[in-house]
Amino acid sequence: MKTSDEIKQSVKDKYAEISRSSDQAGCCGPSGCCSTDSNVDYTIFSDDYSKLEGYNPDADLGLGCGLPTEFAKMKPGDTVVDLGSGAGNDAFVARQVVGESGRVIGLDMTEAMIQKSTLNAIKLGFDNVDFVLGDIEEMPLDDSIADVVVSNCVLNLVPDKEKAFAETYRILKNGGHFSISDVVIAGDLPDAIKEDAEMYAGCVAGAIDKDEYLDIVKNTGFENITVQKMKEIQLPDEMLLNYLSEEELKSFKNSDTGIYSITVYAEKSE
Repeated sequence: MKTSDEIKQSVKDKYAEISRSSDQAGCCGPSGCCSTDSNVDYTIFSDDYSKLEGYNPDADLGLGCGLPTEFAKMKPGDTVVDLGSGAGNDAFVARQVVGESGRVIGLDMTEAMIQKSTLNAIKLGFDNVDFVLGDIEEMPLDDSIADVVVSNCVLNLVPDKEKAFAETYRILKNGGHFSISDVVIAGDLPDAIKEDAEMYAGCVAGAIDKDEYLDIVKNTGFENITVQKMKEIQLPDEMLLNYLSEEELKSFKNSDTGIYSITVYAEKSE
């Protein structure tokens, strides 16, 4: 099994590669879903952002698995932190809501993504949207800086989820809240999927059990925890056969294991 640092480097390398190619979407998005066949098109994770105000196609790399900004209860003047901000997609939707009186901070650990998102912000003329290079497990952000935290299909990529949610708690103001879309599991994934670096970067191998995920949120100290949205993800057989034999695939499909995209809301007490 890869170490935490090796996992992070695999994810960083994958997303740096994605950021350098405007024609390539991530494993959570429209082209590939972790498939090694680039000609296969699996739109199974990402949701349609185009109806949301503030959506900018240049910032949408198809890396999400939900619409956390749609559920985030943001308001004008809020400071919003977007964890794993990529090319800026959710940050720019948030900026539309918080307006000129608000502030949006995007955090990403991939230098190439920070460069891409910063250029997108300049093109859009936003002077209150900043993108910061940093690790979600050790955020370079002040305590109690955020009214709202959002994140889209990123925390499942973080090896130490307890630290990630503890840091989320730290940067939120008292009375603040988060809305986070992520991938979770019900049951046990086959080892061949759990241990594969490409599947990890593709939002699947890093996912944990849904109840364990929600317990981490609760044990961190968050309150009023609500699953705002949940949908099952069906991974295509062609992709799974890159990791499983025909017999293993049949066993997996007949098992109780399910892969889900969830959007979770929780509050930090006053």
